[in-house]
Amino acid sequence: MTVGLFFGSFNPIHNGHLIIASHIANYSAIQKVWFVVSPQNPLKKSSSLLNANHRKHLIDLSIEGEIKLQSSSIEFKLPQPSYTIDTLTYLNEKYPQHEFSVIMGSDSFSNIKKWKNYEILLNNYPIIIYQRPGFKVKSEMLTERIQVLNAPLLEISSTVIRKMISERKSIRFLVPDIVKDEIERQQYFA
Repeated sequence: MTVGLFFGSFNPIHNGHLIIASHIANYSAIQKVWFVVSPQNPLKKSSSLLNANHRKHLIDLSIEGEIKLQSSSIEFKLPQPSYTIDTLTYLNEKYPQHEFSVIMGSDSFSNIKKWKNYEILLNNYPIIIYQRPGFKVKSEMLTERIQVLNAPLLEISSTVIRKMISERKSIRFLVPDIVKDEIERQQYFA
């Protein structure tokens, strides 16, 4: 099976993430998209992160019934901080029957040279890039392993959603209703 790995903090998951994953699942050769919840991104501060299990739970609520989408807690078992290349190595050993691709925004791709063993990643794994405003993929970086998709984008960020919650503003229409309800019930980010 071809699996697209959508790495992220998902702090919290929002409609922008879901639209991108759905688009890739429907308009690429990827058969399944896994939301890989990163307990700690080495390029981000962890102080504002909701517990990783809670973030995964919110993803599970948001994708319930979607056969092409699933969440993954694989990085919960690996040393912290999480490095994409280490996760890929582990997944290839654990699931040799799958072919893994990495899904990332063009903003993340613009920083790829800061990633651990980025050359191995670029040389050995297909990468699916969704365009983000202000981060055009340079043609000299393109190879046969890199696919650029023009997925529909929403200008939503988890950072803005957390700020809105702390300011007691409505996040309705930014996240699935079931996620909004769970965030309110559990008082996440309050």
